[in-house]
Amino acid sequence: MDRLLASRDTWKRFENMSETIAETTELTSQYATQVTGDLERNLKEQDRLSAEIEALQAQLAALRHDHTVLVNIQQALGIPAAPEPVAAAPAPRGKQDEKPATATRKRAGVKRATKAPVASSAAPTAPTLVNLVRDHLAAQTEPRSAAEVTTALEQQHPERNIKTTVVRTTLEGLVARNQAHRAKQGSSVFYTVPQNAEPATQE
Repeated sequence: MDRLLASRDTWKRFENMSETIAETTELTSQYATQVTGDLERNLKEQDRLSAEIEALQAQLAALRHDHTVLVNIQQALGIPAAPEPVAAAPAPRGKQDEKPATATRKRAGVKRATKAPVASSAAPTAPTLVNLVRDHLAAQTEPRSAAEVTTALEQQHPERNIKTTVVRTTLEGLVARNQAHRAKQGSSVFYTVPQNAEPATQE
């Protein structure tokens, strides 16, 4: 009888162990499935964000290239660059705002009585690309191509970013204003400055 009871207890413990192992296996399988799904979603999200970043970087590079071209054209046309807007800093608030109004009126009276200093003469501006191109042509005894003018100006003004395309645009602008002549020799185009041409204005 005792052996029978012991066998039953052993069998019950075995059944409980089997159920625990089965539950553990099922739980592990669920976790594995969830982790695998999370990894797939994570990789897909990384791919999506990487594609968006690459697209934004390409757009930024294109905008920077367009900005450089527009600045060169602006310099070629002699258009002064517009100053970038500067946000005014807010006035600090504190004990100064609590001063009596009489003190404010006194300071205002002193300011009105003080004469504004005479503005000093503006600093000389650098010559525009139009003037540089025309002056260079005027100093030559033979016709010059846009590439030759660009090479000479790059040597004379290494601090400036001078491009052949911008110089060619500038030369064509001088031709349109009768401040330069254009002559074609084969597939090449050469430019000269006429003797009676009006001087280019500083813009």
